[in-house]
Amino acid sequence: MQQLGQKIGCVLAGGEVIELIGDVGAGKTTLTKGVAEGLAITEPVQSPTFTISRVYEARDGLELRHYDFYRLGEAGIMTDELAEVFESSRTIVVVEWGGVVEGVLPADRLQLVITPTSEASRTVKVCALGPESEKVLEALR
Repeated sequence: MQQLGQKIGCVLAGGEVIELIGDVGAGKTTLTKGVAEGLAITEPVQSPTFTISRVYEARDGLELRHYDFYRLGEAGIMTDELAEVFESSRTIVVVEWGGVVEGVLPADRLQLVITPTSEASRTVKVCALGPESEKVLEALR
């Protein structure tokens, strides 16, 4: 998961939104750690389960915002923050448990559905939901 995340992070240029879908323990935060590596983030990446979000300074003046809405019942005040964040071309957003904010997420996003197949392996279905996320998917190929 971390290697896949690193490959994704290396091709990101800013403005991308990545939605991670999977059960608890599927590897969403591990994948995000890899994305951070690909963005040359050196500080430790931690799950934002209890804080909802974490922000990291990345290469080339970019910023990684990592959200985890597992503990959130509804979008509420996050709606305004997310709308503002999604407008920034210098910010890359990774969202875990995005169903809570489904109505706020941009239609054009890279969606990864992670399914554990054993303790040590995962199947990842990657879907580009628009032209910008399609560019990321093409760069990964």
